Amino acid sequence: MPFIPHTEADVAEMLAAIGVSSIDELFDEIPAALRSRTLAGIPPALTEMEIGRLMQERAELDGRPLVFVGAGAYDHHVPAAVWQIVTRGEFYSAYTPYQAEASQGTLQVVYEFQTMMASLTGMPVANASLYDGASALAEACLMAVRAHRRSKSARILMPGTVNPVYAAVTHAIAGNQNLAIEVIDWHRDTGLTVADGFKAWSGQDVTAVVIQQPNFFGLFEDVDAITNWAHDNGALVIAVVNPTSLALLKPPGEWGRDGVDIVVGEGQPLGVPLSSGGPYFGFMTSRMEHVRQMPGRIVGRTLDLDGKPGFTLTLQAREQHIRRTKATSNICTNQGLLVTAATIYMSLLGAAGLERVAAASQQRTRELVDALTALPGVRLRFPGARFHEAVLELDAPVRPVLEALGARNIIGGYELSQHYPELGNTLLVCATEARTPADIAAYAKALADVLQNARAA
Repeated sequence: MPFIPHTEADVAEMLAAIGVSSIDELFDEIPAALRSRTLAGIPPALTEMEIGRLMQERAELDGRPLVFVGAGAYDHHVPAAVWQIVTRGEFYSAYTPYQAEASQGTLQVVYEFQTMMASLTGMPVANASLYDGASALAEACLMAVRAHRRSKSARILMPGTVNPVYAAVTHAIAGNQNLAIEVIDWHRDTGLTVADGFKAWSGQDVTAVVIQQPNFFGLFEDVDAITNWAHDNGALVIAVVNPTSLALLKPPGEWGRDGVDIVVGEGQPLGVPLSSGGPYFGFMTSRMEHVRQMPGRIVGRTLDLDGKPGFTLTLQAREQHIRRTKATSNICTNQGLLVTAATIYMSLLGAAGLERVAAASQQRTRELVDALTALPGVRLRFPGARFHEAVLELDAPVRPVLEALGARNIIGGYELSQHYPELGNTLLVCATEARTPADIAAYAKALADVLQNARAA
């Protein structure tokens, strides 16, 4: 809050109204032994002008680098209208709609968001969001175990091409709840899941299969074949998707013969700036038959006694509303502000606008790959069709290259060896519609210089 309007007289009047003489009395339940007497680690107070200058200087240290890294967070253009509307007081200060009759505006925004996400993923029902894409996948695995009552194994098959951060979060959350998460191998030459890798589990009790499309390397998996195999073997299917890509690709609700069962992903590409890693929000959609196992909240539209449309929390099986032991989730919430931004973003762009963003991002990535692989010492590792990310192999260690690019104000990509040491000196690069041909040329020139200096060293 940049400005607090309360005068000392206002504060004294409020304290008198509640029957205390000082703000300290509001904290008298804290034992004296637990109170901090000094703030030795806090620097001296600054004036408004001084703190404004300090924060400006700190912000300028970040610079305005060219971003060519993806890996689950994407530097898309966000129209100015999105956050101009989102930061209006009506949206900015709104939170969880516990009193539905007094929160019609907030509920309508969430309802519109759910409708858009259900349409985008080709599924009949969506919830009101989760923390982020990684925890959404963990929640989907737990949901699959609850929904698939015939399966007793709590076994989840997850290809090695799923975002490794998502996989780690899923292990941390769901693995400690007695879920067995087993990894499906992938081809080192193609970057795709080994189709025959599922055969070892044919006929066994498998609760669910996870598919990411595009996968972590930006490549297109054979989602139809994997979906059909899972359903033929009695398993549910959990899709992990980039929402922007769905403007061009077949939605998960149409994969295989019958479509998938649960869809999750990260909503950050839909109008949310990178913001140094957050906050973001996860989304989840599913088949209607699984709706009561869905974590979080679902907003519905109805008619009141006078026939006027209204919105209400239709399902809210979380710990604030029911006994903790019966809650479907104890960690999810409605990331209301970010959901509002995504709803406004999708409303402004529409289906045609989102398709243009996706197509432009894909085209920029082709241009990026062409420019970089024309350099000595750079080659494309996986040649298949892709969305807007690609894996490049360098003839020099990746980390020093990225550090040298960073010194030139370019965030050059994501080092893959930290998760895939078998790939060696490989780099995941990404381009969105926000990157111009001049940006790509600047990156290519900088990388050429860095690699030449590395060879000369």
